[in-house]
Amino acid sequence: MVYLALALVTKNYLSMNEEIYKLAEQLGHLLVARKLQIATAESCTGGACAMAITEVPGSSLWFDRGFVTYSNVAKIQMLGVQESTLNKLGAVSEATIREMLIGSIQNSVADFAIAISGIAGPGGGSPDKPVGTVLFGWLQKPDNIHTSQKLFSGNRHLIRTQAVIYALTTANQLLNNH
Repeated sequence: MVYLALALVTKNYLSMNEEIYKLAEQLGHLLVARKLQIATAESCTGGACAMAITEVPGSSLWFDRGFVTYSNVAKIQMLGVQESTLNKLGAVSEATIREMLIGSIQNSVADFAIAISGIAGPGGGSPDKPVGTVLFGWLQKPDNIHTSQKLFSGNRHLIRTQAVIYALTTANQLLNNH
């Protein structure tokens, strides 16, 4: 029984990795076709979105840089997120996501950015922002910003993986529509 459970977990893990790779590859094709560069600003995913993007051969043509701003201090120092925004609304807020997006564009040569901040657990949640709450943002120069909030379930790894899948899927959709 343990072997069957392990086989199912392994199969799901591999299929999620394949899905992430295909999404990153598709994103690369869209960015190259539009002559755009991308930057990522990540908190709860710890650079997993940037890692997925750089798994694709040739990604140096369209990936400029990734900011892993796990702490509030990093968000302030690297992206210019306002301390007052963090103190008032927290790291998992639409205002913070917007500031992360703007900071990633201002501190790179990218034309398109993805920002992710959330609560991957197992602790850190609250009634207003339970574990699994993740905020997302996408910015295409000059000022086309989209934000979204999702509530994912599962353990820390699953929440982070679902966040990367959602971020890349939505980036592809937004680029396809513009």
